[in-house]
Formats: sequence, structure tokens, C-alpha cells
Amino acid sequence: MDKIVIQSYDKNDFLKEDTSRRFQIPISPETYTKNFRIALEKKRAHGRNGTDPRYISTEPEELRLDFILDGTGTMEGYVYKDMPVEDQLNKFLNCAYNMDQEIHRPRFLVIIWGGDYLTFKCVLCDVDINHTLFNSTGKPLRIKISATFLNYKNSDEQAKGQGNSPDLTHHRLSKAGDRLDLMTFDIYNDPKYHLQIGRVNGLSSIRNLRPDVDLYFPPFDKNNE
Repeated sequence: MDKIVIQSYDKNDFLKEDTSRRFQIPISPETYTKNFRIALEKKRAHGRNGTDPRYISTEPEELRLDFILDGTGTMEGYVYKDMPVEDQLNKFLNCAYNMDQEIHRPRFLVIIWGGDYLTFKCVLCDVDINHTLFNSTGKPLRIKISATFLNYKNSDEQAKGQGNSPDLTHHRLSKAGDRLDLMTFDIYNDPKYHLQIGRVNGLSSIRNLRPDVDLYFPPFDKNNE
């Protein structure tokens, strides 16, 4: 099976890879783990045993990889056979963890395994480094890495994924001819909130919207109406 490749980018559009920071995991892991989590409001009324969990948000997907870096020089076909294991570790950290002074943050990543089998846009969020084998002088020869990557979506991708859910915050840029009641209906499937939206945005009139105004549409809890 093809080796896992971690591609590194300085911009979150993932258009131009920095090949100098690319890292190839030299020994493919036997497994990888994906974690999906939903954030729920679990508060319950005083004196009650049961709960009525309310949906808050869907957490970003996580990908966990456990892999080995080897410096013994004995593994056939090993990608970094002539590179000391500490240099291999630094290469991985330079790709995924180290602060990029140009963008003032660690870099954006794409993990690719087997072409279309796994393609994961992400950032590194957690890494454990365990030295497991040493030579007679105490120099490390093998390192086990457990790394967790958090799925990354830029603001445009997040907006596309939100759609018109009434339970989420929305922003719309008004255009000539827009009507607040129709915009409210499009988002909440109900035009009756247009007066509240007018007040939230400090509009003096809800009939004649000026173009190029960033309008804020907050979530409304219909269960409380």
C-alpha cells in the first residue's frame, strides 16, 4: 500500500503545497482512527433525573495516526534509511507542528493515503512522542508518534455546509431590491422574524434596504415561542 503523505501549506486555500516541508510516514500504520463528536447541552432542571439534550454543534472530525520512526538502518525500503531518527522527527515537526513565522501559526495540512482512499484537510492539534529504543550510548533509535489532526474548513467551506439552517448564525450582504421579509423567510422558513432582524441590525426601515449592508441573522429557539 502507498505510504501516507502529509502535505504542508502556508494558506488555508490548500492550492500551493510547500514541497520542502512534505513528510512521508515511512511505515504505514496498521490502522487509523476517526472521531466524530456532537456537542450537546446537557443541563437539566433542578430535581429532575432525566435530560433533554439540545444540539449545540457538530464538532470537527478528528483523525488519529500512530506510526513509527526508525533509525536502526535495518528496515528494507525505509524512506529515511540514511537519516538519524531525531532528524526524521524534526522533519515531521517542521511539516506539521512548528510555528511558521510568515503566517504566525503552524501550517495547514492535507493527509493523503492511497490516492482517493484518504484525503484529509486538517491541522495538527495533539502529538505524543515516545522514544522506545536506544543504542549503547543512549542515542534514540526508534520513536513512536501518536498524532491527532483536526479537520479544517475555511470560512467559505463552512458557509456552504451551513445551508439555511435556522439554528445557526448567518450573515448576508444585501443587494439592490432585497426585502427583509423574504430574506428572513429564506433563512428561517418563516417571515415573522423580520421585525426582530431589523432591530438586531439597527435598521431605521425594513422596507428599503440599502445595498452592501452586512446583515446579521441570529439563531432563534422556536421551542421557546
